[in-house]
Amino acid sequence: MINLAVQMNWPLFQLDINNAFLYGELDETVYMTLPEGYFNSDDQRVCRLKKSLYGLKQAPRQWNAKLTQALLENNFVQSRSDYSLFTKSEGNVFIALLVYVDDIIVTGNNIDVINEFKMFLNSKFMIKDLGLLKYFLVIEVIKTEYGLCLSQRKYCMDLLNEFGLLACKPFATPLEQNLVITSEVSEKDGIIDNVIEYQKLIGKLIYLTHTRPDIAYFVHCLSQFMHKPLKSHIKIALRVLRYLKGLPGLGVHIVKNPKLSLETFVDANLAKCVVTRKSVIGFCLFLNGSLVSWKSKKQLTLSKTSAEAEYRALASATSEIVWILKLLDDLKWGKWLPVPVYCDSEAAI
Repeated sequence: MINLAVQMNWPLFQLDINNAFLYGELDETVYMTLPEGYFNSDDQRVCRLKKSLYGLKQAPRQWNAKLTQALLENNFVQSRSDYSLFTKSEGNVFIALLVYVDDIIVTGNNIDVINEFKMFLNSKFMIKDLGLLKYFLVIEVIKTEYGLCLSQRKYCMDLLNEFGLLACKPFATPLEQNLVITSEVSEKDGIIDNVIEYQKLIGKLIYLTHTRPDIAYFVHCLSQFMHKPLKSHIKIALRVLRYLKGLPGLGVHIVKNPKLSLETFVDANLAKCVVTRKSVIGFCLFLNGSLVSWKSKKQLTLSKTSAEAEYRALASATSEIVWILKLLDDLKWGKWLPVPVYCDSEAAI
């Protein structure tokens, strides 16, 4: 959706719903035990809830149902490919919005209709208009001369500060060349004591890959040892952090391009994993010359030949292309077939 707004030169607005704790009426009667110290412990009375509150299992579902119902009343259509995407098309007017809990991104080709939608939403909920999109889910949106730049600089700096590497000397590469990562335990390379700290670090690095495709492969390698990480694994993870120290503001640049194009580049590495001998696939998808999707993942099954590994990589990339095409169809954005897919294996082609 952001790529669409950049190409069409549409404004991106951010909204925040303040009363998200009012999740709507419950479908069934739910009772809550009175808090300790409020009444005598011998008192067996309970509270009957009229509205869902934070912490209840059904609260997120009730809130999503209430917000979806309000949007459908305003003639929005919920995407079948991504349930967080809603679109509205009436004549020459088109509006699209993305929803994450109580945060909303709105864009469209008519500013008056967008303002009317804000008034409608304000009549249903207490909303806060945050203006033009600048910061969303710790992703900074920077407007440039050629489009928009998405980065997580603050998130990256906070991550370095959390692990005490804010003043460290940066590395030029996130991983040593030809380094083989294994799970074999030895006397010098044993299992670390604080497994949770390693899991916390890798989890944050995984979220950082939303705007840093350059570390996607290395985070993929480290995420395979979440349950029994070794001392060597934590050293590699800290090296990735020192690599990020060199370019903390690096991100994805979405540029304007009048020529509509959708291209995909696919590759596979046969038996890359030395433990399971499974192949690793990788692909990147460019929409109008801007990188919008990428993946580095180990295959679920063994491939006996490079042609088989490349063919499975093509299948994974094709699934991603089909999903992107469905999203573009929901956004009413041109015809894209056929989509060129580039692969260096003649046997797989």
